[in-house]
Amino acid sequence: MALPRPAAQPMSGELPLEQAWLKLVQAQVETSLGELFDLPDEARLDARWTWAMAQARTYALRPAKRVRPALVMAGHCLAKGTPVVPGELWRFAAGLELLHTFLLIHDDVADRAHMRRGGAALHHLLAPGRGGEDLAVVMGDHLFARSLEAMLESGLPGVARVVRYYLSVCRHTAAGQYLDLALSGAPLSQVSLFQTLRVAYLKTARYGFCAPLVCGAMLGGATPELVAGLERVGRQVGLAYQLKDDLIGLFGDSGVAGKAADGDFMQGKRTFPVLAAYVRAPPRAREELDLLWSLPESLKDARALARARTLVEEHGGREACERLVTRGSHAARRALHSLPNPNGARDLLDALIARLAHRIA
Repeated sequence: MALPRPAAQPMSGELPLEQAWLKLVQAQVETSLGELFDLPDEARLDARWTWAMAQARTYALRPAKRVRPALVMAGHCLAKGTPVVPGELWRFAAGLELLHTFLLIHDDVADRAHMRRGGAALHHLLAPGRGGEDLAVVMGDHLFARSLEAMLESGLPGVARVVRYYLSVCRHTAAGQYLDLALSGAPLSQVSLFQTLRVAYLKTARYGFCAPLVCGAMLGGATPELVAGLERVGRQVGLAYQLKDDLIGLFGDSGVAGKAADGDFMQGKRTFPVLAAYVRAPPRAREELDLLWSLPESLKDARALARARTLVEEHGGREACERLVTRGSHAARRALHSLPNPNGARDLLDALIARLAHRIA
């Protein structure tokens, strides 16, 4: 199948190219993703398991941008020099997306999240309380195994090496998630801006952006130079994306974000805008910020959230984070423009990065 080629400016009523590209990727990957839940060897295990798998399938197929599969396709096209992708690549990309679903399920349990992609988190769907969390962890384990099966079943040349690379990235993602949770209990005075950026790199930039681009490129036979260039692109856009997410996690609208807009404050996350405000604030404001972020969740009401937002804004945390988002997206596009542009594949990726950089916060 051929991905859309770059063209002139869209006529009135036509979708911009990157939107048409994303819609194609979404449709193809979601078809393949749904097929990964068709498992004849599990059909008669137990009615409870059949019901749970149906819940997980619905959860996995909720409307989503499918950015990672799109980056896999972009990396492959850049390496191959053609917009034509083999059918097996869709199955690999669906497996990669299923692995992402596994991580979301476990993250929601760890973060005590209630919403994901505009609906209830999976652990709330499976059972109330601790029982639902336990069941969701087990379901995540199942989807992790299934995702590896799917990627390896694609049979693409060199796929075993690519999967090994991706799993090494996932190990670092786990380290980033651990640090994110561990730092949530530390006083703000003991957390540095560098640590917040390292968490962003490990949790999001490398896993969510570098790795999909590199996987697609490796499956397309990329040169080491192209792989290194795509890693630079992914690192910059991934950091910008996570920092934008940090802003959404404190200042966002849950109706737009598809998840709770006060989640980072409720969980005491030590994110970049909070630490950027803390290091700029005078001693009295620092004490108040530390007190607010150390409050038990039961005392973090609407008034506390409003005060937290005011302090972060007044002391430059929001502005500093927005500057880094802009700087990261610009750096990503500069790094991208140093790469070749076979059949306009780079132009597609450039348009996608520009779109990601302007997410509504």
